[in-house]
Amino acid sequence: MKRNDPRRGAILVTVLWSIALLSALAMAASVTFRGFAGVMAVERDRVQADALLSAGLETAAGIVDALGDAPLIDIEIRVNLATGSVRLRFNDEGGRIDIGKAPAIVLAALLRSVGAPEANDVAQRIVERRYSRNAARSDPAPRSTNGRARTPGTGQPFSDVRQLQFVPGMAPEWLAAIESLTTVFGGETVNPLTAPRGVIAALPGIEKGQLDAFLRERRSFPANADRLVRTIGAAQQYLAVKPQRVASIELIAELANGYAVAARSVIVVLPQDSQPYRVLVWTPVPSPRLL
Repeated sequence: MKRNDPRRGAILVTVLWSIALLSALAMAASVTFRGFAGVMAVERDRVQADALLSAGLETAAGIVDALGDAPLIDIEIRVNLATGSVRLRFNDEGGRIDIGKAPAIVLAALLRSVGAPEANDVAQRIVERRYSRNAARSDPAPRSTNGRARTPGTGQPFSDVRQLQFVPGMAPEWLAAIESLTTVFGGETVNPLTAPRGVIAALPGIEKGQLDAFLRERRSFPANADRLVRTIGAAQQYLAVKPQRVASIELIAELANGYAVAARSVIVVLPQDSQPYRVLVWTPVPSPRLL
């Protein structure tokens, strides 16, 4: 090919464009692989953190089972494993006021404690709602409410405390204030050995002096239920010691690189059950700052 052949320029341009195209493809592949590696790293962290949460839940169930009849109160632990650690905080659901079983007078006192002016009316509506879908209490076929089986005649439609928002007259600020004091996994009475201060304070007829005396006695004699209930007079009818069966667990799993996830769970440990424990609620928490 002659030196001044015009085809030489076309070939050179083609070669240069090919080199530029290959460079662009290489850069795109590099970015893609880096992005893929980043996605895989995040997925690996998520899987490891979820495994830590599962290990933490297993540990929590073992602790609840090992306690036996001992009260579940003021327990916070940290479990270190090969891939990271998981922090656990326990609460006894039996130490809270059950919105589906507590007497109306207890519900009314609870609402008054958070400033509800129509506490009696709202408490009565809560009680009526227990039977609203089973008024005759003679329906032969079990129904289902929000995924949970109902037995005819049980009068227990609540599967979550937040369902109180549908009760006429219930203000959002009242519900927010009582949410940490209530449950749907308790009983007609409250366990005095594990009840939070706010629960005891909300019981009918409790005065500040009685509350302070009760809390002092519980710190000094944490397992002496008879001595405890005598300090609060007539309100003792709303208290009863019961075996630890249902516990709520707050969990935070953290990897060595700082990646963290959190969840809330409610478990039940039953004697002679076919399973070591059963999970009643499992709720991932967007922010891992629980404890």
